[in-house]
Amino acid sequence: MRRLALFILCLTALGTRSAAAADLEPKTVAAFDRYVRATEARMSASTQFLWTDSLPEPQRKTAAATLGRGEFVIEPLTTKEAGKDIDIPDGIVHHWIGVVLAKGVTIDQAVALLQDYDRHADIYKPNVARSKLLSRTGDDFTVSLRFSMKKGITVVVNSEHAAHFTRHAPDRVSSRIYSTRIAEVEAPDTPKEREEPVGHDGGYLWRLNSYWRFQQRPEGVYIQCESVTLTRGIPFGLAWLVRPFVTTLPRETLAFTLETTRKALVPRAAK
Repeated sequence: MRRLALFILCLTALGTRSAAAADLEPKTVAAFDRYVRATEARMSASTQFLWTDSLPEPQRKTAAATLGRGEFVIEPLTTKEAGKDIDIPDGIVHHWIGVVLAKGVTIDQAVALLQDYDRHADIYKPNVARSKLLSRTGDDFTVSLRFSMKKGITVVVNSEHAAHFTRHAPDRVSSRIYSTRIAEVEAPDTPKEREEPVGHDGGYLWRLNSYWRFQQRPEGVYIQCESVTLTRGIPFGLAWLVRPFVTTLPRETLAFTLETTRKALVPRAAK
C-alpha cells in the first residue's frame, strides 16, 4: 500500500508541471551534443548499412525471421567514448534503434511517405497532432510538428525540425532529422493555450534526433530508425519509481512509428 501511495503521489507531481519545472542548462546541451557526435561517428564507421546486418549470426537469423513475419525489431543502444559512458548532467539520453520490413514496397514509395510532412498528422495520429511543411530546398526540409505524448499524463509540445535526405545508391537512402525548437504547451487546444519558455518546462522532451535508413531488397524495403532524445533528469529520491515510468515512452514511440510506417506503406504497394 505504501508503494501504491508513493506511485500516486509521483503521478500527481508529474502532472503538476509548474511545480516540476526544469531548466535546460548549457552543460546538459553540451553533453548531449557530445553524445550525438560520438553516435554519428559510430554510424559513419559502420560497414553495414542496416543495424540488423551487424548482429551476430544467431541474432541476425532471429531478426530476419521476425521481420519476415511483419513484426519489428527494436533494441536500446548506448554510445560510449573510449569504453566509458558519456555523462549527461541533469538530463537523460534515450537511445533506441528499430527496423521493420515493408513487403512489396519500393524505396521511392517509402521515402515519399516520410517526406510527405503535411500528412504526418493523419499518418501518425494520435502521436502527431499537427504537421506542416515549412520549406523545402532539394533534399532539405524544415517542418513543424505538434507531438502529443500520453503515459498516464498527456504532454503536448510544438516543435520544428530540419531534415536532410541522402540517396547513396539506387537501393539505399538515409536521412538525418534534428529538432531545432521544442516548446511544451500548456492547456493545448483551449482558449488558455500557451507555450512554456523553451528550455524551462516539464523537461519531457528537450531534444529529438532521428536517423532513418531505407534499403531496397527483393522482398521489399527495410526501414530503420534510430532515435536519440534528451529529457530532464529524474528528481532525486524518486529515481527507482519514476525512471521506469518515464523511459518507456521513447521505446513505445519508436515502435509505434515503425509499425505505423509499415502499415501506411503496404496498401500503397497494391496500387
